[in-house]
Formats: sequence, C-alpha cells, structure tokens
Amino acid sequence: MPRRIQLFFTQEIIIALQVSSLLFFFSCSLTVRSVHGDYPSRANIFVYAGCSQDKYQPNSIFEENLNTFLSSVVSSSSEVTYNSFAIGNGTSAPAEATVYGMYQCRGDLHPTDCSKCIGRSVNQIGLVCPYTTGASLQLEGCYLRYEHSGDFLGKLDTSVRYKKCSKSVDNDVEFFRRRDDVLMDLQTANGFKVSSSGLIQGFAQCLGDLTVSDCSSCLADAVGKLKSMCGSAAAADVFLGQCYARYWASGYYDETPGSHNNDEVGRSVAIIVGVFTGLAVLVVLLSICKKAMG
Repeated sequence: MPRRIQLFFTQEIIIALQVSSLLFFFSCSLTVRSVHGDYPSRANIFVYAGCSQDKYQPNSIFEENLNTFLSSVVSSSSEVTYNSFAIGNGTSAPAEATVYGMYQCRGDLHPTDCSKCIGRSVNQIGLVCPYTTGASLQLEGCYLRYEHSGDFLGKLDTSVRYKKCSKSVDNDVEFFRRRDDVLMDLQTANGFKVSSSGLIQGFAQCLGDLTVSDCSSCLADAVGKLKSMCGSAAAADVFLGQCYARYWASGYYDETPGSHNNDEVGRSVAIIVGVFTGLAVLVVLLSICKKAMG
C-alpha cells in the first residue's frame, strides 16, 4: 500500500476510534442515568395512608398552621432527611390549633430526591385526608405525619400499619438461612440499614424521633411480624407505627415501574449509537477514497 494512502488510512482510523469512544461514552452515560434514575421514580409509589376522624374548619387557625407546617417540611427536606415541628405552640392561639408533625426520607435517598418525595407527599396528603386534624402518608421513599397533639412524637408505636407478602418459597434451606441472617442484622439498625446475604437483600429504618433502645425494640417487633405474618414468603414488607423492615430474594423487585422505560431507553441508545457509528464509518470511507484519488 502506498505510504500516502497508508498515512491517510491511519489518520482516519484514529478519527474513527475517537468517534467510537465518544459514542460509547454517550451510550454508557445514558444507561447509567436510566439505571440510577429508577429508584427516585419508585420513591413516589404510594404505600399506605391514615386519616383521623376529626375535621378542621376551612380558613381556621389550624389550617393556617397546617399550611405553614407543610411548606416547612418541603423546605427542610432539601437539607435533612428527618425533622419535626410544632407550629403555633406557645402562641395566644388555642392549643387545639397547634400542628405537630414530622417527616422522614429513606436513609439512602439523595436530598434532592428526598425533597421531591416530600413535595409529592404534601400534594397528596390533603387529597387523601381532606380537612382532617391528623393524617399520615407513607410513600416508598418518605413518610409524612401531622396531628393536633404532639403525644405521638418519640412514643414507641409497634402497631401494624401495612404488610405485603409475596408467594412462598418451599423447602429451600439456604434461602431461609440467608433470610434469617439478613433479618438478624437489620435488627441492629440505628436509623437506616441495608443488609444482604447471598441472594437475599433487605433494609430497615426507624423514625428519627425514637431512641436507640426503642428503635431496637421496634425493629425486633417488625422482624418478628415479618416471619409470623409472611412465613416463607420470597419477599415481605412490614410497616409499623415507627419503623419498617423489608427483605426480598435478589431479582424479585427488578420488575419496577421504570424497568420497561429503562429497556426502551437501552434500545433507543443502541439504535442511536448504531446509526451514528454507521455514519461515522461512511464518512471515514468516503474521506479515504477522496484523499486517495486526489
């Protein structure tokens, strides 16, 4: 091959490799974004809600304090994952007009996503529990509660608020050994904890107003209820008044609401990269021919 053509050919190969590298980086960036973007979308999934029987009057002092509380939690959630409030306490307003409340995000949620989750909760809680003097709302990624009395703050509550049990696993000694290892580890959580053993994964969390000892008691109760209420389930969730625990076999929760979207993103990226790579190769070949002929 003539040296001139060989030189042009080498330069075009370098250009093609550079283009391919950029396209590969582009496709990887989109893929990573789609995978890591999945949990924030799951964070807004509704789990349960509770509403008091008592109602407040529109345009009342309680409603004014409630609105202040709701705006405060949205602002605070962009900075910390847990906070509690007493709005109107100590003022000249009647005691029953005071709003006590708190919020908490899942411990591994980024502050930006925490704030989005709490914002979603604030938008929903008034629709789910209109004009109630007490309400609680649990989404996958965050929890919000308010009452007209502050007695619930810091008080251990192990009543069952929600449970979900999957289909059972039969005669799998290894599964149950691994599951029990995960659940035993989760009982040592002080706040939020993730645990895994083999193909079994799980996490647990207490509300931020609990002491360390009360958190341990709550999680021990949650783990006990997971076993007694869900038995040999391949995956189980139990939410108590002030803590929750979950475990699952690896892959059980892979089919998330965003998974189909992620597949579409992956296919779109593959098509885009394929088209641009084909065009890049065509440009290179045409350039080589033009330079060789010139």
